[in-house]
Amino acid sequence: MPTLAEIHPQVVHFAIVLLLVGVAFRIISLTGWFSFTKHSAAVFLIGGTLAALVAVKSGDAAHGPVERIPGVRAAVIEHEEYGEKTHDVFAVVALLEILALGLAAGGKVAKYAKAAYVASAAIGVYGGVVLYEAAEHGGKLVYEYAGGPGLRTGNPEDVERLLLAGLHLQAQADRKAGRAADAARLVQEMATRFPADTTVQFLRAESLLLDAKDLPGALAAARGVAIDDKSARWATRKAGLVADVFVAMAMPDSARAALAPVVEAFPQNTRLKAKLDSIK
Repeated sequence: MPTLAEIHPQVVHFAIVLLLVGVAFRIISLTGWFSFTKHSAAVFLIGGTLAALVAVKSGDAAHGPVERIPGVRAAVIEHEEYGEKTHDVFAVVALLEILALGLAAGGKVAKYAKAAYVASAAIGVYGGVVLYEAAEHGGKLVYEYAGGPGLRTGNPEDVERLLLAGLHLQAQADRKAGRAADAARLVQEMATRFPADTTVQFLRAESLLLDAKDLPGALAAARGVAIDDKSARWATRKAGLVADVFVAMAMPDSARAALAPVVEAFPQNTRLKAKLDSIK
């Protein structure tokens, strides 16, 4: 069974949708249009508030491993504060919705139900702004601080995938910034840690070519990647990389020889055919 921490992303998205749709329905219901929105809004807002409560509790359960990442604690606290504020605001909205339902069924006091609905809509709009901030800070926590990928389940394999993504992206950034030695070092770390990953082995050969400028090493690495020759994806990538190394070595005949049989085997790959035609 999933833990409370694991279900945080799912519950959060339920809360966001239910609450925002609930506020929109409540505003529409005040215009007198679409009568179904009157009670639908109450269902969405009350249900969304309950989902927000679970989101806050599951977020509290999930924050420990994320907070321990260097430099992330302040972002976690900010997100938590907005999440708790969202729940508190919509708890008031939910109480107003329940009050309005009671008033509407109360005979002589039914006329006061609309006032409760108006108050619910007004506070709900404010709650929607707070909810947006909570969601925005949550997205920032995940996408800018990696406060989620690899950590949610606690599985070592997930952490490895997080590490692989970080090494790859940083190597790309280092290469773009002209830090070739740093890029080469990170790609080599990837290859050492993930020797069975075909993509990583191709990245290593590519790094030897682009970053280390080790042409013999790049050729040996590219040729040494074990692939299924019947796989269009892998066969064309290998042939293209081997050809790139031969071009860098000023050996165009060898480059064409590497490409020609693969182009013949996979004629639908127009990119590889264009590469072959471009080698003079």
